[in-house]
Amino acid sequence: MRFGILGPLDVRAPDGTPLDPGGPRPRALLTLLLLDAGRTVPLARLTDGLYGDEPPAGAANALQSQVSRLRKRLGLDIEAVPTGYRLAVSPEDVDLHRFEHLARAGRRLLGSGDHARAAALLREALGLWRGRALADLPDAAALLARLDEMRLAAGQDRIDAELALGGGPDLVPELRELLSGQPLSERLYGQLMRALHAGGRPAEALTVYEEARRALADALGTDPSAGLSALHLELLRGQEPARQRGVPAQLTRFIGRADELARIGALLADTRLVTLTGPGGAGKTRLAVEAARALPDVCFVELAPLADGAQVPYAILTALGVRDGLHTPGGDATERLLSALHGRAPLLVLDNCEHLVDAAAEVTGLLLGACPGVRVLATSREGLGITGEVLCPVPPLTAGPAARLFADRAAAVRPGHAGADDEHQRRLTDEICAALDGLPLAIELAAARLRTLTLDELAARLGDRFRLLSRGDRTKAPRHRTLRAVVEWSWELLDEEERELARRLTVFPSGATLDAVEAVCGIPYPEDLLASLTEKSFLEVADGRYGMLRTIHAFCAGQLADAGEEDRLRDAHAGYFLRLAERAEPMLRGGDQLPWLAGLSAERGNLDAALRHLTRADPHGGLRLLAALSWFWRLRGLNGERTARAIELLDAVGSEPPEGLGEEYALCVINTLAGDGADPAEPARLAHADRLVAELEGPLRLPHLIVQWSVTGGPEHSMTDRVRAQVGDHPWGVALLDLGLGFQEQFAGRPDAADAAFARALAGFRETGDRWGMANCLDPLAMFAHWRGERDLALDLLDEGLVHVGELAAPEETADLLHQRATVLLYRGDLAAAAAHYARAAELARTAGVPDKVATALRGLGDVARRSGDTSRAREHYEAALQAYAANWFSLGQSVRTLVGMGRAALAESRADEAADWFEQARVLATDTGELADVAEALAAVAAAPEECARLLGAAHGLRGTSIAGDPDVVGVADAARARLSPERYESAFEEGRSLRSSAVRQR
Repeated sequence: MRFGILGPLDVRAPDGTPLDPGGPRPRALLTLLLLDAGRTVPLARLTDGLYGDEPPAGAANALQSQVSRLRKRLGLDIEAVPTGYRLAVSPEDVDLHRFEHLARAGRRLLGSGDHARAAALLREALGLWRGRALADLPDAAALLARLDEMRLAAGQDRIDAELALGGGPDLVPELRELLSGQPLSERLYGQLMRALHAGGRPAEALTVYEEARRALADALGTDPSAGLSALHLELLRGQEPARQRGVPAQLTRFIGRADELARIGALLADTRLVTLTGPGGAGKTRLAVEAARALPDVCFVELAPLADGAQVPYAILTALGVRDGLHTPGGDATERLLSALHGRAPLLVLDNCEHLVDAAAEVTGLLLGACPGVRVLATSREGLGITGEVLCPVPPLTAGPAARLFADRAAAVRPGHAGADDEHQRRLTDEICAALDGLPLAIELAAARLRTLTLDELAARLGDRFRLLSRGDRTKAPRHRTLRAVVEWSWELLDEEERELARRLTVFPSGATLDAVEAVCGIPYPEDLLASLTEKSFLEVADGRYGMLRTIHAFCAGQLADAGEEDRLRDAHAGYFLRLAERAEPMLRGGDQLPWLAGLSAERGNLDAALRHLTRADPHGGLRLLAALSWFWRLRGLNGERTARAIELLDAVGSEPPEGLGEEYALCVINTLAGDGADPAEPARLAHADRLVAELEGPLRLPHLIVQWSVTGGPEHSMTDRVRAQVGDHPWGVALLDLGLGFQEQFAGRPDAADAAFARALAGFRETGDRWGMANCLDPLAMFAHWRGERDLALDLLDEGLVHVGELAAPEETADLLHQRATVLLYRGDLAAAAAHYARAAELARTAGVPDKVATALRGLGDVARRSGDTSRAREHYEAALQAYAANWFSLGQSVRTLVGMGRAALAESRADEAADWFEQARVLATDTGELADVAEALAAVAAAPEECARLLGAAHGLRGTSIAGDPDVVGVADAARARLSPERYESAFEEGRSLRSSAVRQR
């Protein structure tokens, strides 16, 4: 028999015939017995279930009578035992127990990662419900609530499984309905966020988090759990575009090369450097892409667009998704690359190394020597010449794969091409492929001609052309001659207008938009010509940009009439991109900055080429372009890339600014300052820049110059009366002044004034819509809120800042804000969430190649471990942080805090002498850096007398301008001192320390 209690009681005979248990009492009795099918149900439970708290006299006899009637009516085996009754049926015959079994099995499969089976079992379990459970059992509210919770949990497990299987949009209505009945379920909020995000609605997903936060605060006075907060941050991080590049997507089928793929796979398993060699057009790039596609952690680096070897490390950094921060001047690119790859094991695919073979070999050798996990798959027309390199020549396609490639590409341009079905056409196809030496690029170019030629015409033309060129330069490789013949033959099939545009398009090193083509090439309405060149495989088009394959580009460039024509084109190209950059420059400081940032990023190759040309041909124009790009470089990309170009431009311009270009010249000098101390001429240029900036009259046309100078020259340059006049009254400039004033007030120990200045700056930047400015204000505002103990406000401010830096694709600044958020959570006592934030901050900083900030996150993990009582683990983190810090102005201050952490860990282990030694080291270092507030609070913990403790706490308050509310490291020390002193003596000593400030700490 089968029984159902997940709805109205349902009893079925073995053949499926429904059976009637009788009236309400028998139905209730059977339901009670089925709840514990196969087990004894106590008499008291049965009596209470049938009659409630006030059973009638003779209830036991009445119960026995009801059992007897059930036995007779349904033929059930109900056993009477001394303590109650047992229904002798298998739990598997009762829908409730089957539901519980399926739900548990589904949850186990979900945990093991078998999402498909988990979803199937959970759907089966939920399908057993036919309505309100236990419908025939009165007064079962508590039991019913438990069953409803089980049903909800199984439903949520099923949703988790479907989300893991790629579900999303279809789950949103169901989740919203569930939330309407469970408005405080954090799990449902999290699932709705994930479903919306999976459905391409990330903004709505973040809004759901705010709904959850408000609902929990209004109903319970609590914040979202660490898990929901972590999901919120995960979705925020999911918006960051700064990720390493995997292999590029391909638009055509890959044909042949099975043996080569197997060999490359075997070589990469045992060798750290494999170089695919062969002539241009042999298919090296496509083979490398296909070989790397199935491998984990692949980063594809395209070297073909680079102009010189110095750009190779920057290209790898860009491909890895590493960029300079908004505040960090670019340093040595190679060192940053080594830092970004430290501890990682990616496969770097370095494509098209031949024109930069020496530089590619140098960087590759350095990476392989310093990063033991890194492997490299290179493509080049010659080997890199590094010890341990294994060369893998890429041969021509054999006859069969070559013919299949030709037929596949021919069918794409001429539907119904019967090359594989007709004997004559098969023979012609084989002849064409043999004449082209099986080179894939040549085959594809030839197949593209079938748009306008028959196969016979194609074979005739191709044969004539190759016979003519076979008598060319015998010193050249035959395949090179053959490929050139194919390209030249394709060239001659163009009409004169197409050739003219193809020649002029070679001025664009990284593709061009339609507007750029029209403006630079001087051909009105070029749309039809561009379409024709695209159809004839001379151009590729993607996202509105037209570009040439490198082989085609090189050939067409060689067809330019003379050097004068090339110079005229380069002048027009540079002029267009100078105008574009100057039009974009003010837009980068407002609400439209994101599309303009994206637009300039797409044109980086063209902008770099324009700057190189102007540096040589028109240095004054070069100053204008470099100045217009300076803020773009600060917000996006690798700042270090600009230094060499700025130095070259400065040499071309001379030692004094040209008339009317004072700001541009000052920015050029500022851009020569890399900030890494490697250039002995840098101090002189620093002094030169200081003089130039001082001489500028306001209001500035390029107010971001002040930011660039304050970052490069130091905070002392960020705020003076002269700067006020230079910035003027533009809202962005006024907000910038308040931002600088906020930092000055903060450094002076006046937090209230600093907070007010940052708040004004935030309002100003919000008015302009500048995300950079808002993020820079939200960070310190959150810190001050944290100091005041307003930690919910601090988290809200940081969350807004995380949105802005995510939109700016700034992983380093994201790491900063996550670190700040972790600190707030740490003080709030949410140690697990704080640790997760610190770990994520370390991961982002490591990926960005910023070891100082990795160390700072390690210090935070040390603080978490110490406050959780694991002092041994805390010391490990602190020691790792101290080893990682570099000797610069940023890390010295963090080193002070780490030394303080070491002292507090020793103090927690009752090693007061060791703690005092750590604190003394921190004090000595802090005396030089000004980071004395933390040291003063730490020294208070080992003070010999309560008056000394109070004075040191007062000094810390004076140095910082306030105390950090609820600091557990300080509260206990202060309470102990207060307990040993009268209120008057404590306040007197505290005020004495506050007035002495740093001198009290130094003398201690």
